[in-house]
Amino acid sequence: MTADTFIEALRPHVSEKEKEKLQRFYKGDNPDTAAFGVRFGTVFKTAREFTDLPLDQVERLMESDFYEVRMGAMAILDYKARKKKITDDQRKELFDLYMRRHDRIDNWDLVDRAAPHVVGGYLFDKSRDPIYELALSENQWKRRTALYSTLFFLKRGDTQDTMRLAGELVNDLEDLVNKAVGTLLREVGKTDENLLTAFLDRTAATMPRTTLRYAIEKLAPPHKRRYLEFSNPGR
Repeated sequence: MTADTFIEALRPHVSEKEKEKLQRFYKGDNPDTAAFGVRFGTVFKTAREFTDLPLDQVERLMESDFYEVRMGAMAILDYKARKKKITDDQRKELFDLYMRRHDRIDNWDLVDRAAPHVVGGYLFDKSRDPIYELALSENQWKRRTALYSTLFFLKRGDTQDTMRLAGELVNDLEDLVNKAVGTLLREVGKTDENLLTAFLDRTAATMPRTTLRYAIEKLAPPHKRRYLEFSNPGR
């Protein structure tokens, strides 16, 4: 298995229609990024078949200017991190590659695909300091990684880091970080609505409207209306 054989496996599925759609979908910072023209469902299916791709070859995929090829790399990292018999040393290798090549993780969905299991999965039983370093970054994708990595913790009943990061990033200036804060707050509310509403009682009046709408999505209509009524519509 090599990076080249992964790309060749995608090539028969290229579609001009899909290429046009994905070019509009990309919101990242790399002006050289181009769409290959392959549906993400096909990318993920192919990535599963390449789960044993060596990490040096995964890094080659991360270096590609093709959006779907980089997504394939993220999916492979995610599948590797989910293996039942993965060792801590192997988790560290995945984590180190993700962090070292974060320059190639430059769109919201690239973050969301791998951050929970690759970053959060490795840090679950360790110091969470790397997450807070990411949260302080000027790079919005690193801040989004910080948030989404805590999804791994949330699924295991640990809300502390999600809530702390939500408090630190609740007034972020980037829309795609706002959406991440709101999404993670919504996930908190699924298991502990009181924790979510207590946070909203303190912050809803000043948080960005986008963050609030995502956070309250699963609340009962009366609660939604109450928070929207005293929020700041200009944010």
